[in-house]
Amino acid sequence: MAQEIERKFLVKGEYKHMATEWHHMVQGYICSTGGRTVRVRITDEKAYLTIKGLSRNDGLSRYEWEHEIPVNEARELMKLCEPGMIEKTRYLVPSGTHVFEVDEFFGENSGLVVAEVELRYEDEPFERPSFLGQEVTGDRRYYNSCLMKHPYSAWKSNE
Repeated sequence: MAQEIERKFLVKGEYKHMATEWHHMVQGYICSTGGRTVRVRITDEKAYLTIKGLSRNDGLSRYEWEHEIPVNEARELMKLCEPGMIEKTRYLVPSGTHVFEVDEFFGENSGLVVAEVELRYEDEPFERPSFLGQEVTGDRRYYNSCLMKHPYSAWKSNE
């Protein structure tokens, strides 16, 4: 099983002009309890079933299994998902030897923009692009499975 190692940041500046590609995503969660998730995602014309394990090391790493599935099957699985869907556009923005995935959320999470960078090992250095703001790695509020249940629009100003 693959281990996902990533750091997550709020976005404070312009990034779209640096993007080399972008994709529309809709995703739901069949299960999102106990720190483990089973996600169904449709990205443009492809679909995926993803299982993620408990986060370790302050949210920096966790186990992840992902498999491409037919889009029609993903649409059927979406009917089994918990209430609340995540809709976003993901922009791929190169920075040095890494690519940042910048997610602009819609619907009840509109106004939230988060950037993630996947790393090969936990203390791997990376170039910080100018649009990165506060680091939120390990802050569960920014996990998509949490945003589904407690959307950004419902946060109080002190959250």
